Amino acid sequence: MDHRQLAFIGLGAMGGGMAHRLLDSGYRLTVFNRTAAKAEPLVRAGAREAASPEDAAAGHRVVLLSLSDEQAVDEVLFGRVLPVLEPGAVVVDTSTVSPGYARRAAERLAGKGLRRVEACVVGNPLQARRGELRVLVSGEERDLDEVQPVLEALGGSQVARLGAPGTATSMKLILNLLLGAQVASMAEAVAYGVAAGLDRDRVIGTIADSGFSSAVMRFRAALMRRGTYEPAFFRADLMEKDIRVATAAARDSGLELTVLDTVRDRFAAVVAAGDGAKDASVIVEHQGTGRGHAG
Repeated sequence: MDHRQLAFIGLGAMGGGMAHRLLDSGYRLTVFNRTAAKAEPLVRAGAREAASPEDAAAGHRVVLLSLSDEQAVDEVLFGRVLPVLEPGAVVVDTSTVSPGYARRAAERLAGKGLRRVEACVVGNPLQARRGELRVLVSGEERDLDEVQPVLEALGGSQVARLGAPGTATSMKLILNLLLGAQVASMAEAVAYGVAAGLDRDRVIGTIADSGFSSAVMRFRAALMRRGTYEPAFFRADLMEKDIRVATAAARDSGLELTVLDTVRDRFAAVVAAGDGAKDASVIVEHQGTGRGHAG
């Protein structure tokens, strides 16, 4: 089996970036995306476009997925791809799902003689394109060993093995909880600054330059100051989904994450207002008096 030939299904912002990185790293790709236009840049770069998920996966030992949620994984992987995979094939799933779903997916594939590598990626589409993601992985060691070169193409030395199925997903959700909380709290702080009579840009800039900032806050602060929320680096609706999945998983463990429940509500309001496809930093435009600039 040719290990330099991969299938990649799901070419959104992150998936497209990762697929480009793999092409740049010398892999040959067969790609599929529901919206075919997203495959065109990859085809121009040398990838083969498949007509369906099953066409993309057929004949490949390694299939990568980058899908939006559990429903999409169910429909694409278990509904269409699984029947065409040969025994022993490896599914490298970068989709963000719940820990429970990750465990069940691994069990379902194992029952069919297939293998699942949980590969949760942390970063943005620019980092994906450059191979600078942090890649959190879990699964059987021999399966991880087999796809290690692929993982390293995406994350270099930042590939961390975390253990049994569900553990990589849990760590990814933990990081996304912190991301959502930081972005939402910064938006509220900006709203207060404007209400207090401060210039909006100065408030955002002061936060970004302070010791209370972080790489995440500086990155989002730049988007807020420019008001450029598209194309999204991390969509607001996916942020809401990830926080919802994480807080539900916490409740299953007997924990109530009350602060983060409030953060989820704030992002749910952004989605309800029609801005779900925009970057999560658009939440700063949904803070009442935090809209616009103060004089």
